[in-house]
Amino acid sequence: MRTGLLLKSILCAVVFCAVSSLAAAQERTGWSTQVDALTVFQGDTDLSKGGSFSSSRTFVRGSAIYGLDNDASVGFSASFGVFDYDFGDAVQRPWDDIQDIRISIPTRFRASETATVFLSPQVRWDYESGADKSDSTTYGIFGGVAWKISDSLTIGPAFGAYSQLEESGADFFPALLVNWDINERWNLNTGAGLGATGGPGLTLGYKLSDTSQLSLSARSESVRFRLDDTGLAPNGVGEDESIPVVISYQYNPNPGMSFSAFVGAEFDGRLRLDDASGNQISSQSYDTAPLGGLAVRFRF
Repeated sequence: MRTGLLLKSILCAVVFCAVSSLAAAQERTGWSTQVDALTVFQGDTDLSKGGSFSSSRTFVRGSAIYGLDNDASVGFSASFGVFDYDFGDAVQRPWDDIQDIRISIPTRFRASETATVFLSPQVRWDYESGADKSDSTTYGIFGGVAWKISDSLTIGPAFGAYSQLEESGADFFPALLVNWDINERWNLNTGAGLGATGGPGLTLGYKLSDTSQLSLSARSESVRFRLDDTGLAPNGVGEDESIPVVISYQYNPNPGMSFSAFVGAEFDGRLRLDDASGNQISSQSYDTAPLGGLAVRFRF
């Protein structure tokens, strides 16, 4: 399985993204809340062993962060999503709809005048409709420390470690936290991004005006999920991995609202099917697939 900048599944994955986006908007103590929603459509694409498929994804996430007097914060974030796969060959389809549930506790605190530590333990359930949810549980943590080098640059190392369905050991990956205002209009950062299934990536943004922005985002992604007790691999595990690259337009009519539209493509896609013991049954690549969607965010 591909490692690297990896966190698995959609909408700014409730890790560093949830902490940093709310913390950035929060200069006060007390509660700040945020609701995100995203819908993505992947167009029809051919599989290397014959057939084709398309998919759509819809996610909703709610987050609440409590800011403390010492510029620290702790919160709770929960999300629910559905991956809807449509395979051209109904007889050989490896799976149907996949559900994704995540709960995390994003936390941050100051380690010094210039350094901030981010931590977010997480529990996830990824499973096909009809599968045993208790057999789809994985755990992990994402953490890092970022130094404010100047008013325009914050940077630091990060890591993620996550258990995997039917795989021994944790999936560990390094990452880099960056928020760099190159000038008044250009910004380079890791974190949220759009059109992807969560996890650290890289976004280059250009400020068109005080209320709008264009950006280019890319990241490496993978999601593994438990299958039901029928089909090609009863109680097995499916996996979908790719590298989505999207161009997005974001409109922020006020600090509490954000609307985005994005288009792009998924590159280097691969579907993998394992049996209940983790042995690979099949693995096939898929052609570059068109991608598009919409996202909204509300802060309170």
